[in-house]
Amino acid sequence: MKFRKEIITGISTVLAILLLVTGVNFLKGNSFFGGDDIYYAYFPNTAGVTPSNSVYYNGVIIGKILNVELNDSEDSLRRVKIMFNIQESGFKIPKSSELQAGGAENDFLGKGIIILPNKKNVEGNYALGSHIQGVISKSLQSQIETYIDPIEKNLNFVLGNLTEFTDKLAAFWDTTASSEMERSMQEVRIAIKKFGNAAAQIEDLVVTEKVKISRIMSNVTQITENLKKSNEVVKEIVGNVKTITDDLVTADFKGIITDARVTLQEINGILESAQKGNGTLGKLIHDESLYNELVETNQSLQNLVDDLQLHPERYIHFSVFGSKSKSSFTPDQEKKLKKMADNALNND
Repeated sequence: MKFRKEIITGISTVLAILLLVTGVNFLKGNSFFGGDDIYYAYFPNTAGVTPSNSVYYNGVIIGKILNVELNDSEDSLRRVKIMFNIQESGFKIPKSSELQAGGAENDFLGKGIIILPNKKNVEGNYALGSHIQGVISKSLQSQIETYIDPIEKNLNFVLGNLTEFTDKLAAFWDTTASSEMERSMQEVRIAIKKFGNAAAQIEDLVVTEKVKISRIMSNVTQITENLKKSNEVVKEIVGNVKTITDDLVTADFKGIITDARVTLQEINGILESAQKGNGTLGKLIHDESLYNELVETNQSLQNLVDDLQLHPERYIHFSVFGSKSKSSFTPDQEKKLKKMADNALNND
């Protein structure tokens, strides 16, 4: 019996210690049996978050804040480090989520960390023990103030302008409105009278110009009739043009071009033969003997003419007393010689 009491006392003590440890862990935010997923988040300040505050997702508590401590970092966004756990089985923090500390919808639930899926085009989940950068959420009151302030300013501006407008309208109506309206009605009456006068003038104009308009329409009718009468002439002209174009189309341009090509080929053949020295034309072009003979003949004639001018007595004999002198030339030779001398003198 004595040992049985000691065993019961020992078992009770162990159970009490386990219950104490479990209770402390529970008060700290841990599960009874442990095994929670641990994450770390960084914020510029605590935003009123303390250990044992809750972690929310869609308004549901899924974890607890385990520890809040200062972080020795030069980055102003990472001055406070918060360790928290996720007690919800199978829940993973998406990388598209944003961690907000305190405020916002947590105002109704108490301080803590809220997980919001704010980021787009980001896939995957944070691994266990990840260090996540968080932001400080605005309180509901601050959000309402942020939304209401611009509206209040715009409303005050509109009210001020409306008050100014009504004051100016009242002042205008009291001083000049009646006279201005009377003057406006008078101008309207004058304008209506002018419109009536203009309508009367237009009516008179239509009556006086009616004859001219009928003449113009008559001339237009005559022009159309003349065009109709000229239709046959236009058709004949078009027919003649068509006949000319048909003749041009049917003309034997190919035969003419062929004959011209043959003629050019023959001329090229003649020129090529003459250039080679063949034929009479080629001999005249390439044979220098004819040219030399012509030069010699011309020189002989020139010498003969010069000698005839210097010594005519050698060729023509005459007597003062009318007696015939003897000549060494026959009459035919003398005629030819005289003719050559006349030609040479005329050329000079």
